[in-house]
Amino acid sequence: MEWMAWTWATAIFFLAIAALLVLFTFLAIKYPETPRVGVLKIETTRGDRLFISLLGSAFINLAWLGLVDAAQPYALIVCAFYAFIVFRWV
Repeated sequence: MEWMAWTWATAIFFLAIAALLVLFTFLAIKYPETPRVGVLKIETTRGDRLFISLLGSAFINLAWLGLVDAAQPYALIVCAFYAFIVFRWV
């Protein structure tokens, strides 16, 4: 990890993303999905909702860095709540 100047937090983040991709691939193979229409009025699959969750979480973390004085790990709670909402209603 030194040659890329990664920290353990960075490595864990990318490992978590990779694990999510593997998990969702397994779920798509084991339990084929059918698209559904949510509040956005577009068809989405589990993978689409994962992408929307990750993209939104990136923006939540960027806004947290710029606008909130609280510690960054608290943004994880907001991101988890956001992902729950996306997977439930989008």
